[in-house]
Amino acid sequence: MLVAEKIADVKANVKVWKKEGKTIGLVPTMGYLHEGHASLIQRAREENDIVIVSDFVNPIQFGPKEDLATYPRDFEADCKLCESLGADLIFHPEPSEMYEDNFCSYVGVNTLSENLCGKSRPIHFNGVCTVVTKLFMISEADRAYFGQKDAQQLAIVSRMVRDLNYNIEIIGCPIIREEDGLAKSSRNTYLNPEERQAALILHKALTRGEEMVRTGEKDATKVKAEITSIIESEPKAKIDYVEIVDWNQLQPIDTIDQDILCAIAVYIGKVRLIDNFIVTE
Repeated sequence: MLVAEKIADVKANVKVWKKEGKTIGLVPTMGYLHEGHASLIQRAREENDIVIVSDFVNPIQFGPKEDLATYPRDFEADCKLCESLGADLIFHPEPSEMYEDNFCSYVGVNTLSENLCGKSRPIHFNGVCTVVTKLFMISEADRAYFGQKDAQQLAIVSRMVRDLNYNIEIIGCPIIREEDGLAKSSRNTYLNPEERQAALILHKALTRGEEMVRTGEKDATKVKAEITSIIESEPKAKIDYVEIVDWNQLQPIDTIDQDILCAIAVYIGKVRLIDNFIVTE
């Protein structure tokens, strides 16, 4: 497996692979890889000749009071995992390699970024769209793989690619969970044992909400109220949002009569966790 810190090195290898007619799958990550990331890499390995994993904590998607400095990192472990899964190249640039001092070009998606996590993290998705655009250009990938756990991100990147005619296919992959149902996340490492147990309330609440929708409940307010009530039964939980939106525009709905995303963001202690379910016809 190759390790590249410079954009030029990635491009040089991509040029050779493209000349050989090989397909490239890209898995964009911020490192500290877990089984959720592994599932994306495995899917990319199955569907492409070459797999590139980016391992980059992207500073421009963090707000001034967010956890950029303390975001978990373990590049050595990331390399071992990527190599064990058959990745061909891991791209691990410094921020200065991705963003020059006078960097001033950003990519954003309106409407879809205004609700859910976009309300409390107003710069976040512009940072996401900008970095993935750069990664698409650098890797010249045929396919890119994103997890459903970050459902708003998946929807926004998919729309950006469609609207701007990027020559890449976006592949959404299922949420990978712990045995007890907690969605895999790098931020789970911030939880102490009591908080880790308390965090199970997210999956419990969403499971009940999804059951209501799949058995015919059409009133979004009732579903949200049930999910909210379950989460509020846990003293360590503080709700950021509980929303049901249409899957295409990510706008709130009152009646469930189309493809929907039910998404939640909840603080367990100081740790903000997200989770969701999607129901499509």
